[in-house]
Formats: sequence, C-alpha cells, structure tokens
Amino acid sequence: MEYRQLGASGLKVPALSFGAGTFGGRGPLFGAWGDTDVAGARRLIDICLEAGVSMFDTADVYSGGASEEVLGEAVKGRRDKLILSTKTGLPTGEGPFDAGTSRSRLITATDAALKRLGTDYIDLLQLHAFDAHTPVEEVLATLDTLVQAGKVRYVGVSNFSGWQIMKSLGVADRHGLPRYVANQAYYSLIGRDYEWELMPLGFDQGVGAVVWSPLGWGRLTGKVRRGQPLPDVSRLHETAEFGPPVDDELLFRVIDALDGIAEETGKTIPQIAINWLLRRPTVSSVIIGARNEEHLRQNLGAVGWSLTPEQVAKLDAASATTAAYPYWPYRRQAGFARLNPPAV
Repeated sequence: MEYRQLGASGLKVPALSFGAGTFGGRGPLFGAWGDTDVAGARRLIDICLEAGVSMFDTADVYSGGASEEVLGEAVKGRRDKLILSTKTGLPTGEGPFDAGTSRSRLITATDAALKRLGTDYIDLLQLHAFDAHTPVEEVLATLDTLVQAGKVRYVGVSNFSGWQIMKSLGVADRHGLPRYVANQAYYSLIGRDYEWELMPLGFDQGVGAVVWSPLGWGRLTGKVRRGQPLPDVSRLHETAEFGPPVDDELLFRVIDALDGIAEETGKTIPQIAINWLLRRPTVSSVIIGARNEEHLRQNLGAVGWSLTPEQVAKLDAASATTAAYPYWPYRRQAGFARLNPPAV
C-alpha cells in the first residue's frame, strides 16, 4: 500500500482508507448502508491491515454513535497500529447544544467520541460542516485546546466551501492556531466539482483531500445500467435522495467509458473509478467502504496498477462537465492556462 503525506502535515496516510459508515446499522439511512457488528468489523479490519489500509474513518452521526462504538471495540488491542479519524459538527439531537462547533459542543463531542472509540486520542478530527453561528477564532482556539491536551493530533474539515477553508486558514496563521490539513470531500468520476476551487486551494495551501463516496453514492458499481431499472438489491432505493445528485446522461456516458477500459484491463468498474481518483492532484487518501469481505477485497484491487495516459484521457473526457462560474469563461480561453497552471 502506498503511503502519502496528508496535505502539508507530517502525518502519512494510506492511499486507501476504510469508511466505517456501515458499522452499527441504526436509523433509516445508515441501516441501509450496512449493519456490521463487532465481530464482522474485526474481520474487515483484519483484511484492511493485512493490505496496508491502516486509516479508519467514522463520525458521531453515523448510526447515532454506534459506528464509533463498533469501531472502537473492533480495534481494541491494536490501537497503535492504525489511524482513527472521526468527524463532528452535524446535529446529533434536537437540543440547542446538539449541533455546531462552539467551544462547549466541540469539547463535549470530542470527549464523547473518545469514550465511544475507547481511546485517549483521535489522530484526525474533522469538522463535519461549517458552523456560521460560531466565530472561526472560537472554533480554532478550541481545537488548539484539544490538540494541546493530547486529545486530538491533526484537524481537518469536511463539506466546507473554499472561502470557509481559506478564512479559517487565515485566522489560524494570524493567531498561531492549528491549520486544517485535510478536507474530506466528495469527489468521483460523476462528481468533479471538487476540481473547480477546492483542488487549487488544497494544492496552494497544503490541504490534502480525503475522498468520500468515490463511487458516486453507489452508482459506479457496474450494476446501474442505461435503460434498466435499479437492481432489486441496491441501497439507492432507500438512500438516493440523501446523496449527491448526478445527471443520468453523464452517469451512463462515464459507465460506457468504464466498460471499455474494463475490457482492456480486466479490472472491475469500481477498481477503475478508484484508480482514476488516486492519480488526481491533492488526493491524499480515498475512503472505501464495504459491507462484506467480497466488496472489500474488490475495492482493495484498485491499487497496485495504473491506468495508461490514454485511458485516463478517455475517462477525463467522458466525465467532463462545464465548470461553475467564474471558472467556465476562462477555461475556454488559451490565456487561462498561463495565468492558472494546473495543480500538479
């Protein structure tokens, strides 16, 4: 397994990491994702560690905290062999103190996560959403307190916009507070919005991407086909409304390209889609998920080989969409390349 620097930090992370969203299985959304218990989680973690996948990601909202609990039980006795990453900030209840990243909420949520995970430190704590009600200075000062206390080692964000990250980094630099080194972001062959603003930001500021949903919310498994209904066994029946939107024509155009490359390489569609992501600038780690050993071993096959430049170009072309404003006018002009070199 290849290891990469997480952004501009000293932390090395595996190119593939494992998402524990399938652990616990509580509630309508996460119950549809999976219901892996402690015994099943131990087996999946065994397979991951054998393959060099040593980072495991979760969040306090996953199955109402059950994901953290199952993960914590499953890693007992081998905590020093792996990286634990979790997220907080989204609502976990209806009360006024059950959401956001205020000083009180961050300290309480971190302590609760530590207890559920059965550990005394979190390797990477990521804010799951931007809290517009709490001053950035308060958020970063609280994170600094957690770092100084040894409860958190590195900090990052998830689902932040570019200006929200840059404002936070500016405040961090001004006051000597912890910088975000990770951006857990949605990025896939059918969702390349990350490239317009967040990728150049990550390259310029040393913020590494930890990619979630690399298969486009389960649409790039090879089971979703043009002119055919969804398979009977598909979590999309229950979860499609919660995931990133995608235009059907874009989806099927990408799948057509993936089919052709699968014939050339003998690799599966998910393996090709993940391998493409691993070549992209600023990507530190791609989170893979699995409800069983078969799915996990298939996703692990995304590493150890490379697409050819011609195959990459084919996927780039099939997945291309019009950039958001203000990027699209200049991407059509030759001068843009001189003013904005690619983030490589």
